[in-house]
Amino acid sequence: MDLSFTPEEEAFRAEVRQFLKDELPERLSAQVRDGQRLSKADMEAWHAILNRRGWLANHWPEQWGGPGWSAVQKFIFELECALAHTPRIVPFGVGMLGPVLIKYGNEAQKRYWLPRILSGEDWWCQGYSEPGAGSDLAGVKTTAVLQGDHYIVNGQKTWTTLGQHANMIFCLVRTNREAKKQEGISFLLIDMNSPGVEVRPIITLDGEHEVNEVFFTDVKVPAENLVGEPDKGWTCAKYLLTYERTNIAGVGFSVAGLEKLKAAASRVMHKGKSLLQDPLFAARLAKVEIDLENMKTTNLRVIAAVAGGGVPGAESSMLKIRGTEIRQELLSLMRRAMGPYALPFVEAALHAGYEGPWSGPDEAKAAAAQYFNYRKLSIFGGSNEIQKNIISKMILGL
Repeated sequence: MDLSFTPEEEAFRAEVRQFLKDELPERLSAQVRDGQRLSKADMEAWHAILNRRGWLANHWPEQWGGPGWSAVQKFIFELECALAHTPRIVPFGVGMLGPVLIKYGNEAQKRYWLPRILSGEDWWCQGYSEPGAGSDLAGVKTTAVLQGDHYIVNGQKTWTTLGQHANMIFCLVRTNREAKKQEGISFLLIDMNSPGVEVRPIITLDGEHEVNEVFFTDVKVPAENLVGEPDKGWTCAKYLLTYERTNIAGVGFSVAGLEKLKAAASRVMHKGKSLLQDPLFAARLAKVEIDLENMKTTNLRVIAAVAGGGVPGAESSMLKIRGTEIRQELLSLMRRAMGPYALPFVEAALHAGYEGPWSGPDEAKAAAAQYFNYRKLSIFGGSNEIQKNIISKMILGL
């Protein structure tokens, strides 16, 4: 495929850059650039700005509110957003549930839920992982028993990202205990405000409340909230995961991270020279940059295939593996570049408005916190080891 942008695509890039210059609040950009934590209101603000422009759900069909972009336009947009340090769009509604509803939801579900995702009226979280059912997702034990026109749900989900903000959760639930593991699972939409739903925080190593445990005790869910056929939720789950894994690759985030790393390393002196001139550091930096360029090409190919009506298969697993390894290496190199300043981190410095004492480079404030937090990249969305098994089965037939 031709990887050079056409004049039309370059014009689109200029349009995106102008939009970001005009509409992206400097306050939000600075918080993202400096690795500071974003509030719910911060994330909702950027969501609303994109929705007003019609650029929020850029991978949805025009019929349901998408902008009708090509694969290359979507790639350009995400890359420019990362370079401009925009907040990420919380992916669970727009990036995950939306495509599932468009493909497997009935007409009533599409007309009701999709506009609410775009408007931000609903904040979705993901109910997949459970204690004992993470990468082996087919082992979910949360049950949903049909009683009349409602399901009664009991069980537990864990690692529920931003569930403390959500009013809705899409869940994998077991509706048939007698069937094989994958064949007895259904895909259910649950109101988080229902009686019997309890959310408990999990505080991560960097001190952040990002993930949660969610407990369901005799929760009543309307049967009309079932997406797809009963006991066929595994089909929805696999389809959703291809989008999640492709997004986890985070090409734009890695490009922005590489630029930030190079700028920081150029200011760090080692034995009288810039750290960029240190042979060992420069070799690792060159390798990760080459890997990133290769991944950009692969990502474009996968996006183009999806735009042509295909569904990413083994390619999404490849992107997930390589993308997470690259992002982790960039964060590791940033931590090394910051030297002793990256050893501790002042948690207060990760919040907007911090004006306390700090003697090191600005990049060092979040270096340790981000390094530790993003060790999870190679685990969630299906661990990298599981992705290698998927590649083996899909390509080699093993």
